[in-house]
Amino acid sequence: MNNSLLTPSPLNPPFRPDVIQSLIDGVDRYNPDNVSILEEYLSTQLQNEEYDLMANLAILKLYQFNPHLVNELVISNILVKSLTAIPNPDFNLCLYLLQEGSLNDENVSKLILLQQLLEEARYQEFWEVYEKDDAYRELTMEAVGFDNAIRKVILTAICMAYQTISADLLRTYLNYVKDDDKFETFIQSQGLTIKDGVVIINTNYDNEAKPTVIRENIKFDQLTKVIGYSNEL
Repeated sequence: MNNSLLTPSPLNPPFRPDVIQSLIDGVDRYNPDNVSILEEYLSTQLQNEEYDLMANLAILKLYQFNPHLVNELVISNILVKSLTAIPNPDFNLCLYLLQEGSLNDENVSKLILLQQLLEEARYQEFWEVYEKDDAYRELTMEAVGFDNAIRKVILTAICMAYQTISADLLRTYLNYVKDDDKFETFIQSQGLTIKDGVVIINTNYDNEAKPTVIRENIKFDQLTKVIGYSNEL
């Protein structure tokens, strides 16, 4: 694997319906009458484990221009989906479009905490926070496959930093402490292997050791001064 594991969120995902494409490309994206169409498309993303950043940003932009249309549940679901795109900056892009009232919403604050834990690679703490409060499960319950999507986020970050990692440690990071069989199945589904308690990660652009080459640019007049000083010694 030679390419970087970090893949930007596609701007034109192949599953996007033509009607949504036309809304995003045309002036109709600013028509408040179309917000229900975009919200329904978000529901489809949640059920089908799909993700369309541009369509979701279009919803938030309509909310920004039309505060009376704001639906806090929709905002929460958009943020939940954007968590699955980390380490891409999608979550922050969504936050930038929120009004102050939405930013102060308790559910948004909870999701911001989850984002911070993921981006700071505090994976074990992420799962502890996520599971100790039923409110977090309720926030993500509409997003089918959310847990596995977050596991892929974590594994992508691990594969960018390591060539090998203890299976026990990775099991903790992926919240598979009590599910050895599920852990092994997940690891194998991601193209990795486990040998003697160690997960072997294919070499890629991000985790490959690269030699450091240091070049010093010395101008000719500086060189003559150095030579001159050496002759005076």
